[in-house]
Amino acid sequence: MPYKCIAVDDELPALELIKNYVSQVPELQILHSFNDAVSAGEFLRKNPIDILFVDINMPDINGIDLVSSLEEKPLIIFTTAYKKFAYEGFELEAVDYLLKPVSLERFKKSVSKAVELLQVRAEPKVQPEESVFVRSEYKMVKIELADIDYIEGLEDYIKIHIANSRPILTLMTMKAFIEKLPADKFLRIHRSYIASLNKIGSVGNKKVVLKNGTVLPVSDSYIEVLNKYINK
Repeated sequence: MPYKCIAVDDELPALELIKNYVSQVPELQILHSFNDAVSAGEFLRKNPIDILFVDINMPDINGIDLVSSLEEKPLIIFTTAYKKFAYEGFELEAVDYLLKPVSLERFKKSVSKAVELLQVRAEPKVQPEESVFVRSEYKMVKIELADIDYIEGLEDYIKIHIANSRPILTLMTMKAFIEKLPADKFLRIHRSYIASLNKIGSVGNKKVVLKNGTVLPVSDSYIEVLNKYINK
């Protein structure tokens, strides 16, 4: 599907030029064109679009005021004959600022930037990891992160303590395992212990008490990190 856009310019030749350029770009579909910002604003409040081509220096309401008034902003490409407006344009996070007279080559370059941004926005968001695989007893075992109470380091092995289940032993270092875990869910509190933040019940006297009653020591080198978590 082509990206929807509109063009706004009080000068008819400039408006026709933008419409002509849009027609030469297969990725774009122009829904409407306006020669005043008021009519464009009314249209935009009722019709979502992807890209807005808008002149800056217009009577009554200029392009910058129009963009500033929009609650839901499309990608903005400003067009103007005056360089002095460039700063205001970029303050509004415009994709580009086209100085008139606009060439087709420059127009297409600007559109390419906008299309690239739209494609990035449309990419599915990466979901946070909810589980981890470890090798134990000659097979790969899937462990749900929400089930982990804490991890205990045992020289070359680690023991993963799981709620309502027996611990899982795997050949791995603490450093290697914590790199597999989301930093907002697990915290190393001792050279031999990693705690699940959601399972912590209380903290004090260099100890962490989990909600299940398990008491874990906190070493001096990790107290500051733990305090940052507590004081968030």
